[in-house]
Amino acid sequence: MAAPLADRLRPQNLDEIVGQEHILGKGRALRKIIESGNIPNMIFYGPSGVGKTTVASIIAKNTNKYLCKLNGTSASTQDIRDIVAKIGTIEALDGILLYLDEIQYFTKKQQQTLLEFIENGSITLIASTTENPYFYVYSAILSRSTVFEFKPVESKSIEKAVQRAFDFLSDEKGEKITLEEGVIEKLASGSSGDVRKAIGAAELSLIAADLKDEGFYVSLETASSLAQRSTMRYDKDGDEHYDIISAYQKSMRGSDPDAALHYLARLLEAGDLPSACRRLLVCAAEDVGLAWPQIMPIVKSCVDTAMMVGLPEAAIPLGDAVILVATAPKSNSGHDAIFAAMDDVKKGKAGPIPRQLQNMHYDSAEKEVKGQFYKYPHDFPNHYTEQQYLPDSLKDVQYYHYGDNKNEQGFKAYWDKVKNKN
Repeated sequence: MAAPLADRLRPQNLDEIVGQEHILGKGRALRKIIESGNIPNMIFYGPSGVGKTTVASIIAKNTNKYLCKLNGTSASTQDIRDIVAKIGTIEALDGILLYLDEIQYFTKKQQQTLLEFIENGSITLIASTTENPYFYVYSAILSRSTVFEFKPVESKSIEKAVQRAFDFLSDEKGEKITLEEGVIEKLASGSSGDVRKAIGAAELSLIAADLKDEGFYVSLETASSLAQRSTMRYDKDGDEHYDIISAYQKSMRGSDPDAALHYLARLLEAGDLPSACRRLLVCAAEDVGLAWPQIMPIVKSCVDTAMMVGLPEAAIPLGDAVILVATAPKSNSGHDAIFAAMDDVKKGKAGPIPRQLQNMHYDSAEKEVKGQFYKYPHDFPNHYTEQQYLPDSLKDVQYYHYGDNKNEQGFKAYWDKVKNKN
């Protein structure tokens, strides 16, 4: 069985790699390190299909070290012992270069097993991960490694790889391949920055192509059908999940309805209806808040409707609600007030509840001054009278500050007028 096209086409040198100019361009840090031949411990961090394994393979070909490969999803502690056993042998006289793919799946104990040999230089580690290494990689290994971030590749750069894929396939099959206008652009833009995915789609499009007298013909319709589900890069337990929901809420908070709808669409395309609803409710309370408190029952109604009808129709009420939240006036005064109060409580700033607020219906014998002295506000003009509500130790604390929106300023004006009369 033939290897996948992406493996058959894997770049053999740095100049053949598309994308990652920020670290592999002329004069950039990683390129200079690789060209020097003095390879340190490194961690490559980034999404799938952007060149991490390819760069590691190129490094391995240009070193005298003994190359070992492990995958964190399948490697065992015995595999690590087998590698360590080769230290000092004839085949590993110049040391061992260990390429560890998906290091985030290695347990802390497995990572610790390697640490001693990484520290003394017997093993040079090149690890790759699709997850944030600062969350998943043992800190002692991180401190001995340099992290390089690989980014999704831009469509224009991926187009070069797709064109090369079709040229390769044409030579391999000895047949002419004709592409309808827009095929390369469609496959590149539909890969979500994943070169391997784009090349795979190119191979599939040829399998699905029409065979004519003059060779293969790949239509835009065929390419579109293969690329239409390729735009989603999403893992409900991974960084991409949190990046999308973060961008979703920040776009609503930033009053950009177009961006907010884009990230909502990505959540819904991935089928993550709960996250879309939860963040929408949070944003309505946290970021619109008291600037327009009536928004909460409206958004809650949209969320309830979405959960009731399910996807794909759920997109309609959620789209309405997202636009409403994004375009509504904003205030985080309520958010700041409650978290300031909670912070004081966590710090132990509490104290006895003032006597006039306690739920007491009688005075014990030892009380010298009898009576609760609570003033019932409804017995006074404007249903207000001044009295102390906070404990003595916090009596002058102010958690809530009126926002500068019309709604809160209206309340402020009302209470300034009432309280100044009492």
